Amino acid sequence: MERQHDAVLRTVAERNVRFVRLWFCDVVGTLKSIAISPEDLESAFDEGIGFDGSTIEGLTRAYESDMLLRPDPATFQLLPWRGETEGTARMMCDVLTPDGEPAASDPRRVLKDALARAEAKGLELYLHPEIEFYLFREPYQSGEPLVPIDSAGYFDHVHKGAGKDFRRTAIQYLEQMNIQVEYSHHENGPGQNEIDLRYTDALTAADNILTFRTVVKEVALTMGQSATFMPKPMIEHPGSGMHTHLSLFQGGKNAFHEPGAEYGLSRLARQFIAGLLRHAPEYCALTNQFVNSYKRLWGAQEAPSYVTWGHNNRSALVRVPFHKPTKGTSSRIEFRGADSACNPYLAFAALLSAGMAGIEGEYELPEGAEDTVWELTERERRAMGIEPLPSDLYRALEVFEGSELMASVLGEQVFEYFLRNKHQEWQRYREQVTPQELSTTFHLI
Repeated sequence: MERQHDAVLRTVAERNVRFVRLWFCDVVGTLKSIAISPEDLESAFDEGIGFDGSTIEGLTRAYESDMLLRPDPATFQLLPWRGETEGTARMMCDVLTPDGEPAASDPRRVLKDALARAEAKGLELYLHPEIEFYLFREPYQSGEPLVPIDSAGYFDHVHKGAGKDFRRTAIQYLEQMNIQVEYSHHENGPGQNEIDLRYTDALTAADNILTFRTVVKEVALTMGQSATFMPKPMIEHPGSGMHTHLSLFQGGKNAFHEPGAEYGLSRLARQFIAGLLRHAPEYCALTNQFVNSYKRLWGAQEAPSYVTWGHNNRSALVRVPFHKPTKGTSSRIEFRGADSACNPYLAFAALLSAGMAGIEGEYELPEGAEDTVWELTERERRAMGIEPLPSDLYRALEVFEGSELMASVLGEQVFEYFLRNKHQEWQRYREQVTPQELSTTFHLI
């Protein structure tokens, strides 16, 4: 039987691939890349490719800078926008220490470890992300106004619209890279789009999201536009979220499904939801990692701001979508808190671990909320036991820092670096004097 390594080497030779890009990401989730020649590919598989890890955010400390990249042959794909002649391929990589051990600071390793803990209990996580983003007319220049490519709204069909042409090209590229798309449409905001990726295992989903963001930005640039996954780029328009559908499978069957149960949810599924709710303030800094993320969460009733769940309730942090009673595989939950700018490896590891804590601790699921939570008064929310999510990054970091669960999920190195990086971001934000402050305060005294 042909090894995956050998299949990749054969494809590179047959397709006359000129460069192979090794992809990985830093702790924040920024894609990093190094190109190697096909002649170096076999040694990359066997020994890894060395690089200076101290130059990458959070990967290592300066005095232990030597790191290795080992490509994952299962992720080999040609980059469609690089052309057919002397093309370029990419593979996702695991980051290793010089002695070949998984690097404690590698975000992909963090997710793989969380998945291994669940798999030890016979459970596999599957995900379906719905990714929102904005398209603007010109490549972004600092200080210039943002001009969306259209003025359309939710599900609008824009005749000869740039967004429709954009989505068509992006989806073609994604599918050529074996990333299957389920839906695509215009979102609520002007120039805002959504592309939903098909259900797959969690590690593949995280790899796909990193690739997706790259494809979207590449297509935008080729069309003379700019794309952003910034959670809230414009004050007056909705932010961009990444609603994520989750389900656990056990022995090939959906462990979230129980025939005849309310909403078709098994006891295990209800415990998983309870874990997501109880630990939500602790992992909020990972699913919503930027100062700007909280402009979306606490915007004009557009994203979940409170820790609750419901069935037909889109203001809830966790929603149980309609399921087909005769189709057990359709039972799932939808986490609506994450934004499109999170590091998917860390965010998915945190969500899985919070849900697993609910299962292992046999948490009881509180009453759901079918009322729109935003429309309740503070007194009504308190009476129902509905707590708010952190209102800004600083408060999210306070809860995150005290979380034993998050420290154990991320490991000491990622946990400490993430905290340091995000406190620096908050400090820089606090030091700014904004145009809004000048316009409201300059002439007061």
